[in-house]
Amino acid sequence: MALKSTVIRARVQLSDMDRHVYETLSLTLAQHPSETELRLMTRLLAYCICYEERLEFTKGLSEDDEPEVWKKSFSDEIEHWIDLGNPDADRVKKASGRSQKVSVFSYANSADVWWQKNQVNFTKAKKVTFWRFDPAEIEQTVAMYSRQMDLTLSISEGSLFLSDADRSFELSPKLWVDFY
Repeated sequence: MALKSTVIRARVQLSDMDRHVYETLSLTLAQHPSETELRLMTRLLAYCICYEERLEFTKGLSEDDEPEVWKKSFSDEIEHWIDLGNPDADRVKKASGRSQKVSVFSYANSADVWWQKNQVNFTKAKKVTFWRFDPAEIEQTVAMYSRQMDLTLSISEGSLFLSDADRSFELSPKLWVDFY
């Protein structure tokens, strides 16, 4: 018998001063049985960093041909493809061919090695932005993980300030390269 996804609900007060986006987001995330808390929190932050109308979570780990998050046009074309982790160059190239814009958020300790190994191949990909979360910084967010989260996220000058009722953290995702 297959394990079922865990439903996670997150309310995020988003204040992105860099892009002038101010929203209260009520989000429902399906956490795949194999998805770690760290990956889910990274997925949630990637969604917030890229937030715009019609952005939505996909089946993610349950579906190989979908990103973690995407924005589709009213005519069902992919406008923004958002992936996590260390995807191979073929996946990134395929995503850039299917979407108007691609964002990749790396967060693991192995990200630097992955980047060095694949950087040359990524230069062929068009419309792609690569981000890198510091593993020690992003790991802190797991302390905020719960099935019901009430978070505040402020973004200013590229820094993220994430807080809940008990704690707050600053994260500084690094823009590796923007081929857009």
